[in-house]
Amino acid sequence: MRVLGVDPGLTRCGVGVVEGVAGRPLTMLGVGVVRTPADADTAERLVAVEAGLEAWLDEHRPEVVAVERVFSQHNVRTVMGTAQASAVAMLCAARRGIPVVLHTPSEVKAAVTGSGRADKAQVGAMVTRLLRLAEPPRPADAADALALAICHIWRAPAVNRLQQAVAQHASAAKGRTR
Repeated sequence: MRVLGVDPGLTRCGVGVVEGVAGRPLTMLGVGVVRTPADADTAERLVAVEAGLEAWLDEHRPEVVAVERVFSQHNVRTVMGTAQASAVAMLCAARRGIPVVLHTPSEVKAAVTGSGRADKAQVGAMVTRLLRLAEPPRPADAADALALAICHIWRAPAVNRLQQAVAQHASAAKGRTR
């Protein structure tokens, strides 16, 4: 499975591509950041994020795009920019018919480090170890994007089994009501 992880942001939108399957060593195919100037108009910044994400999608052709789920923060201005960049990532993937999954920050931290309260340094250190990198990806947004991709690869088999079980249960229940 090839997953593009996106850590959304208007100034720095982290992107990382990881390939592999749960239970086997993973491979990083690319990591970086789509940057926009803080003094630019928001609409122009969103267009720049879109162009950057489209380039990553063209180059790496992921099967899934994993985006960090936006959560409420105290700084409304920051959360708005994050939500807007998140929407752009989802739009770019949906336009191409690529499935989009959302993972919460604590879910990603727990998957990669074992603790949903891990800090940025711990996430970076584990991403480095898991992908056998010489050093942690910089900035932290890039490491977070890789962590999102890793989280999805590891959790996808369990989520798929759960979805199948729910579908089977719904089908069986529907058959009983006829």
